[in-house]
Amino acid sequence: MKNIAPALVLALCLASPAFAQNTAAPAPANQEQLAATFRDTRTAAERGDAGAQFSLGVMYKDGRGVLQDDAQAVAWLRKAADQGTARAQGILGYMYMMGRGVTKDDAQAAAWTRKAAEQGDALAQGSLGAMYAMGRGVAQDYGEAVGWFRKAAELGNALAQFNLGMMYAKGRGVAQDDAEAVTWVRKAADQGNALAQNRLGEMYMMGHGVTKDEAQAVAWVRKAAEQGDDLAQGNLGNAYEKGLGVARDDAQAVAWYRKAAEHGNALAQEALRKMEASGRGNSKQVQ
Repeated sequence: MKNIAPALVLALCLASPAFAQNTAAPAPANQEQLAATFRDTRTAAERGDAGAQFSLGVMYKDGRGVLQDDAQAVAWLRKAADQGTARAQGILGYMYMMGRGVTKDDAQAAAWTRKAAEQGDALAQGSLGAMYAMGRGVAQDYGEAVGWFRKAAELGNALAQFNLGMMYAKGRGVAQDDAEAVTWVRKAADQGNALAQNRLGEMYMMGHGVTKDEAQAVAWVRKAAEQGDDLAQGNLGNAYEKGLGVARDDAQAVAWYRKAAEHGNALAQEALRKMEASGRGNSKQVQ
């Protein structure tokens, strides 16, 4: 199996939807209810209620019950953050990192993310770990990255578990340890994280930290591929092309390569081009 997956996928801690998710109650089902909820939330927010300020900021950020407005989102999130609301601090850090509603500022992003992380917010802890790993807003420090990833991972954050596993796999900020890498990647994979499922499949395919097992490799890669992960789709195409853990099947190989290629996966695009040029496979689609 080609190792199509990246060595470390840290940026997703910063930019993924999980980092900026709304932790408030589920939204009402229709627009009338949404508008009413917005009005009530704004009234409470204007009275100084930090929870309402946070919820109002998220509503503006997501355009829920009101026209989407990043500047308003930042204004209300800041009010809640200034009152010490950890999730508001974390999302405000995200807004600075992405330049939404404010001028992009990595240092401010790190500062606000740290405030949330120090309150025990797992999403912020994972994001701060990524900042240290990449040197965004802070001096690059793999040891600090590992420390923050571990805090978030121990609280059950799947992406942090995956990133901690990758730090062990690469020996960054911690002694290289394939078995420990597998332990943390598996925790994330068991939670349904597609990046981790694909990587765990690669570990089984290569025998890194586990006994080499091509059938297990394909089983994990398939889980990620079925979630739409293009790295896994490319790997699954490769497994079918080479007969690794599954019976060789050119039609299935082409179908999975095509899925990955449609997501912009360059390696899959090249593999697909070669198979089609040689007349292997057909237009059979994956069911």
